[in-house]
Amino acid sequence: MRAERPGLSAATWRKSSYSNREGGDCVEVANHIPGTVLVRDSKRPHGPALALPATAWAAFVAALNR
Repeated sequence: MRAERPGLSAATWRKSSYSNREGGDCVEVANHIPGTVLVRDSKRPHGPALALPATAWAAFVAALNR
């Protein structure tokens, strides 16, 4: 059995603001862990999640907004 990272099971996830009312294919993020942003596929809430440095996530979001 794989050990779960601290905080992952207690993550508070939020869906993309571009999500439709039916749920659709969405990205969810949780940013309650200092310095880290968790990212997962909303269709697989119990599947894997990416743990990214908050600085990398901020750069990604900034690039999308250009």
